[in-house]
Amino acid sequence: MPLARITFFYSKPRANPNYSISTLFNTVQIHLPAFLQTETVIVSHLSKGIFNRLRIMWEARSKQGDINHVTGDIHFIACLLKRNRTVLTIHDCGFMNHSSLLLRFVFKWFWLILPVWRSKVVTVVSDATKKDVLKYARCKPEKIKVIPNFVSNRFKPFPKAFDFNKPTILHIGTAHNKNLDRLTEAIAGISCQLNIIGKLSESQIRLLKKYNIDYTNTYNTTDEMILESFRRCDLLCFVSTFEGFGIPILEAQTIGRPVVTSNLSAMPQIAGDGALFVNPFDVNSIRKGIISIISDAESRNKLINAGFENVKRFSQATTVNAYVEVYLKLLGSNA
Repeated sequence: MPLARITFFYSKPRANPNYSISTLFNTVQIHLPAFLQTETVIVSHLSKGIFNRLRIMWEARSKQGDINHVTGDIHFIACLLKRNRTVLTIHDCGFMNHSSLLLRFVFKWFWLILPVWRSKVVTVVSDATKKDVLKYARCKPEKIKVIPNFVSNRFKPFPKAFDFNKPTILHIGTAHNKNLDRLTEAIAGISCQLNIIGKLSESQIRLLKKYNIDYTNTYNTTDEMILESFRRCDLLCFVSTFEGFGIPILEAQTIGRPVVTSNLSAMPQIAGDGALFVNPFDVNSIRKGIISIISDAESRNKLINAGFENVKRFSQATTVNAYVEVYLKLLGSNA
């Protein structure tokens, strides 16, 4: 088969970059068959302000390959790429929850409607994200292909005796949708230590002190530090109010930790039978879920075993092969 060049477009990293997108597609690039050559384009400007974004669009237009893959975040560059040669990956539509009506209008048109229209194939990471894209962009469902993320091969089973007296609860993320405030209230009075990954706001610190929570906090973490946090914890509490995917769920399941997560958005699809589901808007529901994990060893072990089975659905090979199918489809249609 003749060689083809796939250009992967990435946004310029901010001070706190999105490691998941770069990690995912760097791995995909490495494991593509030899006849699919790749080029990485990290755009020269931050996706901030109209002039920077116009510069990014023109830069992307000048660096197109046989196939162009917009890996996320800078969806708008698809507007100036060749329509029949462009793949757009949308990880979530959380930006449509912005409080500004004007910004929601801009996001709807330049991150969803126009980029989806200008792309030959749109990939999403979950059924929940596909549903959201169809809600806003109103394209044909068959144009959108669900290709889930996968867990890094660095994550492997790591047995640990559960600390009944004072379990360590791992919480990932401090953005509004990560729901730290409700979790803080939910664990008040429970003997535990809360390990928070993500920079805390002043209001979050005050709330943690108000409820006398024993907590540790790290941010700007390396991949190895995050892996070690999963190994040290006794359970993951991932009770977000919104997620496009939820990779920490699979990371905890791979390590062998019980998971408490939300009963909405993408989380039930990703967690499968390997998690205890709670209502993230109900503090009492979160509290009951955590207490159940701590007090019921039999149920906890069942969840851990179910988690090991669940992660088998999200293999690296399956994801890479799914992207290869997409690229071959585009190459065939443009032959």
